[in-house]
Amino acid sequence: MVRKQKPKLAVWKFASCDGCQLSLLDCEDELLAVIGEVEIANFPEASRAVVKGPYDLSLVEGSITTPHDAERMHQVRRASKFLVTIGACATAGGIQALRNFKDVKEFISIVYATPRYIETLNKSTPIADHVYVDFELRGCPINKRQLVEVISAYLHGRKPNTPAHSVCVECKRRGTVCVMVAQGTPCLGPVTHAGCGAICPAYSRGCYGCFGPKETPNTIALSTRWSQLGAKEQEIMRTFRSFNAYSEAFRKESEFHEN
Repeated sequence: MVRKQKPKLAVWKFASCDGCQLSLLDCEDELLAVIGEVEIANFPEASRAVVKGPYDLSLVEGSITTPHDAERMHQVRRASKFLVTIGACATAGGIQALRNFKDVKEFISIVYATPRYIETLNKSTPIADHVYVDFELRGCPINKRQLVEVISAYLHGRKPNTPAHSVCVECKRRGTVCVMVAQGTPCLGPVTHAGCGAICPAYSRGCYGCFGPKETPNTIALSTRWSQLGAKEQEIMRTFRSFNAYSEAFRKESEFHEN
């Protein structure tokens, strides 16, 4: 009897904090089920074992910030049948994309004693700016259950079933009173992808936009409401410039309010 070869799963890291890779390790029981279905071919966060490609599915964490990483990303793409980016860094450039709004050379001269040894790109960019991406899973960090769903979907040849609605729906599901309506607190919930379980509003804090812009976000209407609540232009700009600052919808809205 010929034993069927398991699909090869590879996990790759670029400029990031490793939080999304840790979300995979945090799956616990679900991870054991995943391991039973795939061969972990490359996952430095979990094992020193390395199996040569090609790979059936690659999960990529982190943004592209150096010329070396840009070239390495193309190598990963060529070795992968399907490529899924995980987390705010890989899908939107991450918190490090705040450098994109300034001159990175100025930062280098301030931080490093010998700037000439630093080789970096002018911007921190998402993986999709460099290679074709089959699916983007947002979050900072990602939702581990959504990650298992995405892995399962590609292993079984179907489209991932992840929510397209906003954090506001999650607030309603857990019975959380809207912080904007009740308290006048600026909140990114109406324009942010669901996935966190509406943690911040549950503690009377406005959503920080960790999961990036949802489909068709009306950022203009939200900013207008914030202005009515007394928010200043600088405050609105800074609110949109966090974990997903360089995602198109958030970037354009923040630039509109930049003085």
